[in-house]
Amino acid sequence: MPQYSINPQFKQPAYLQLYNQLCEDITRGLCPYGSRLPSKRFLAAETGTSVITVQHAYDLLADEGYIESRERSGYFVSYKENELFPVAAMTEESAAELSELTDVHEISDIPIRGPVVTPEQEQFPFNTLAKVARKVLSDYGESLMVRSPNSGTVFLRETIAQYLARSRRMNVVPNQIIIGSGSEYLYNLIVQMLGRERIFALEDPSYEKIKLVYEASGVRCRMLPMDREGVRLSALKKTDATVLHVTPFNSYPSGITATASRRAGYIRWASAEDRFIIEDDFDSEFSMSTKAEDTLFSLEPEKSVIYMNTFTRTISPAVRVGYMVLPAKLSAALQEKISFYSCTVPVFTQHLLAELIRNGDFERHINRVRRRRRQGAEPVGK
Repeated sequence: MPQYSINPQFKQPAYLQLYNQLCEDITRGLCPYGSRLPSKRFLAAETGTSVITVQHAYDLLADEGYIESRERSGYFVSYKENELFPVAAMTEESAAELSELTDVHEISDIPIRGPVVTPEQEQFPFNTLAKVARKVLSDYGESLMVRSPNSGTVFLRETIAQYLARSRRMNVVPNQIIIGSGSEYLYNLIVQMLGRERIFALEDPSYEKIKLVYEASGVRCRMLPMDREGVRLSALKKTDATVLHVTPFNSYPSGITATASRRAGYIRWASAEDRFIIEDDFDSEFSMSTKAEDTLFSLEPEKSVIYMNTFTRTISPAVRVGYMVLPAKLSAALQEKISFYSCTVPVFTQHLLAELIRNGDFERHINRVRRRRRQGAEPVGK
């Protein structure tokens, strides 16, 4: 087990120094999954701190899902590679916000199997949202009153590009990203880019509003049946559609997640000339899978996949903000077709989202929800 020390010359509190050292060793694999961490008394003696200091560091790690407490046994590493989102190093301010969300005296008593997760537990913490909103107003002032670039602010698009690289293994540049006020608005932009004369293929069943929006935009739709692995490839091969709109992860309302082989089949279908896939990735952040599934975009990032996601699920339904990522080779040509549209998201909202992602609050929230979902899914007695 690695050794830990506290530098009294650092401005950072002792519990945060210890937290960041432990977090780094866990994510690097020096403290592997399932390994037992030192007791609070042992670590306090080693670092020359109090048991309360060690308890606070362990509580923060437990709340983010890096470790778990087992009654009368101690703390054990629960982190698996790709299971949690990596987050920025904890600062004193963000730690204070986290402490307000949880009672640090109760975290150590969390059992291996947790309660069923309620919708309220999945909501983004309002007090964190409010604090970051005040910070954005203070830091940016009147510059928030300017008009946004048509594709969205560079600040948010750069932040999303960095987030996608570390969380979804998607290497994109900000110029490929378009910000808009939710999925329905982005669906309309997609029709504008690809053309109303096209036929769109949708999953059957699928979220009803997708078909309604596309048809209201003037395109025809074909409903393709699904099996347990996703859209049936036999139906996809027979369709006269040239655009396939799919939700590869946790499709609504079926809950089906497309298998790796089925995703590969989608990509093969789109390899024909002038075919596109719209990848609607609305719920992947809250996956309980131990390995993040490859996005269709990461499998074919150059010319055929348009990736979409929103903050409606991860932050709040009231946050009507979404984004899409255009394929690298066609990004400029597609954007030219919608260049006259203004961005529909206020600059303040864009800066708020960018700050939430950059300071780690966004991914910390996702990790908390994923941890609670896993605990709630574990059978009694496991």
